[in-house]
Amino acid sequence: MTSASLIEPAIFRRYAGDQLLTLSKLVLESAFQPIVEVATGTVFGYETLMRGFDRIGFTSPLDLLDQAEEAGQLLAIEQMMAGRALARFSTLPDFASATLFVNLDVRLIKDGDHIIERLVQHLRKASIPPSSVCFEFSERFDNTSVPEFAALVTKLRKAGFKLAIDDFGVGHGEMKLLCDYPVDYLKIDRHFVANVDQSPRKRHLVKNIVHMAHVFGTRVIAEGIETEAEFLACREYGVDLVQGYFIARPTTFPNELQSSFPHLADIGRSRRSSQSLDEILIRKQIENLPAVYEHESIDTVFELFRRNPRQAFFPVLNANGEPRGVINEYHLKEYIYQPFGRDLLKNKVYERTISHFVDMAPIIGLDADAEELMSLFASMENSACVILTENMRYAGVVSAASLVKVISEKQLKIAQDQNPLTSLPGNRAIRDFMQEAGRDDEETRFFCYCDFDHFKPFNDHYGFQVGDHAISLFSALLRRYFFSDDHFLGHVGGDDFFIGVRDWSREELTEILERLLSDFHDDVVELYSQEERDAGRIKGHDRNGIERFFPLLRCSIGVLELPRSLLLDDVARIATSIATVKAQSKETASGLVFAVYGETN
Repeated sequence: MTSASLIEPAIFRRYAGDQLLTLSKLVLESAFQPIVEVATGTVFGYETLMRGFDRIGFTSPLDLLDQAEEAGQLLAIEQMMAGRALARFSTLPDFASATLFVNLDVRLIKDGDHIIERLVQHLRKASIPPSSVCFEFSERFDNTSVPEFAALVTKLRKAGFKLAIDDFGVGHGEMKLLCDYPVDYLKIDRHFVANVDQSPRKRHLVKNIVHMAHVFGTRVIAEGIETEAEFLACREYGVDLVQGYFIARPTTFPNELQSSFPHLADIGRSRRSSQSLDEILIRKQIENLPAVYEHESIDTVFELFRRNPRQAFFPVLNANGEPRGVINEYHLKEYIYQPFGRDLLKNKVYERTISHFVDMAPIIGLDADAEELMSLFASMENSACVILTENMRYAGVVSAASLVKVISEKQLKIAQDQNPLTSLPGNRAIRDFMQEAGRDDEETRFFCYCDFDHFKPFNDHYGFQVGDHAISLFSALLRRYFFSDDHFLGHVGGDDFFIGVRDWSREELTEILERLLSDFHDDVVELYSQEERDAGRIKGHDRNGIERFFPLLRCSIGVLELPRSLLLDDVARIATSIATVKAQSKETASGLVFAVYGETN
C-alpha cells in the first residue's frame, strides 16, 4: 500500500462537508450479523451494521454519524442505510420468518413520524411485515429525556414494529425504558458477557437481568459472545438469543449467512433423547388458547370473547407469531356496555387498536422447569398467565391452577421414584441433581458413588432380610453425616448409593467419608457370625458360580470433583467419569478415591 493511499481516507473526511451523503452512498454497506436461538441454534434474525466507513476516513460508525449530525445529513444517511438493509434483508431465503434489528439514533427521535412513514413504504414494497423489524434504542444517550420519545414508541407499537434496549447495563435510562415502555428484547451489553463464566458477580447480574426481563415478557439477547464458555454460561442462565463472533461475524455477503447453527444445541451436553420430566408435565397442562394478532381489527377481539364467554383474556401475537402480551376483557367492558362504544373504538379519530389494550405477561420457553415458571408467575402481580413459547413462537399458556397441578404431579413423580427400602430419591432425581449441579459453576461440587464390595456372597449366605438390614444401616449413616439442605442423597438401587455435596473442601469431605466408611464397617461386621468375624472372610459363590472365600463386606466410594467455574451440561459424560473413579476405589486398600473431572477421561 502506498503512502498516498494511506492518507486518502483522511483527505476524504477533511473535505467531505456537504458531500458526506454523496460519499456515503458510494462506499457504505450493510453487514448482517446473525442473532441465534440459544436452545436450537436456529437463526432468529440479523442485526444490521454499517461497513465501509473507514474508506472515507472514519474510525467507527458513530464517528461518521456524529459528523453527519454536524453537517445536517444524519437523517438522510440513516434512511439510506435502512433502505439498503431492508432491500438486502428481503433477498434472504428466511426473511419471512426472521427479524431485522436496526439501530435508531436518539438524535432522530424528533423525526420519528418521517422515519416511520418512509420505512413503512419500504416494507410494503418488499412485502415485509412491520413485526419483522425491531428498532434498537441505544443507551449511548438518554432516550427517555427526548420529549417526543413516548409518542414515537406509541406510533412504532401501533405500526407493529418491535422494540429493543441495546447496551443494557452500561448506558442511560435503560431501567426507565424497561419499566415504562413495552419492550420486546433486552440486549445485555458485552461488558457483562465477557468472561461471565469466570466471574461470580457477572453471573449473578446476568441471572437476575434474565429473570427480571422474563417477568415483564421481554426476551433477552446476549451480545458479544466470543467463547464457548460464555455461550454455555448464557444458555444456563436463561438467555433466549445470542450473537457474537463465537457464532458468526458480520458479513456483507448474503451467501455467507446460514439459516441455523445446529451444533450450538449440542455444545457442552449430550443430545437429549427424551423430554425432561418438567417439560412432559408442563405440556400436559398447557392450554392452547386461541390468540389474536395485533394488526387485526378490534372486531376480531369482540368476536373471540363472544365465542368464548368464560374466557377472561387472550394472548396477543405479532405478525410473526411472537407473543406481545395478553388482552383482558375488563379493558373492553367500558366500550361494550356504553352506547356506541364499539363505534367509538373503530372511529379513526379516537384510534384505539388492539395494541392499545395489550397488558404485559411473563413469557418463557417450554424447556423451563416448573419452579422457574412458578417464580415468574409469582413475581408478576395480577398476571393472568405465563405465556409459553417454542422456538420463540407462541405455544400456549399455563394458568395458576395449571402450575399448581404441575408442581403437585412433579412431587408425586419424585415420591414414586424413591426407593421403598431407604425412602431416598432414585435415578431420575439423581440425574436431575447431577445436571442442575453441573450447571451451577459458582462453587465446587463433589459427586460420590458408594458401592458395597462383596455384597452378593453376604446376601446369598445370610438372606435378603439381613442384606436389606445392611443397606438400611448404610442409609442411616448417610443421613447422620449428610443432613444439610445443600446435600443430596440418592439410592441408585441395591447396594449402590449417591452423595452430592457442594462448596466443601476436599479435606472436609475426606474426613466425613472416612468416618462413614469406618462406622459402616464397625456396624456391618456385627451381622456376621463370630467364627466368620474372627476369620475375616466368608465362603460363597462368585458370579460365575465358583465357590471361594470372600473378604467381609465393606463400602468403596469414588468421588468425582467438578471444580468451581466448570460448567457441564452433559450427564452422560459425568456418569462415565464417576464409573471410572468408582472402579478405581475398589482397587484401593482404603476404598476411597478422589478425581477431578477431566483427569478420569
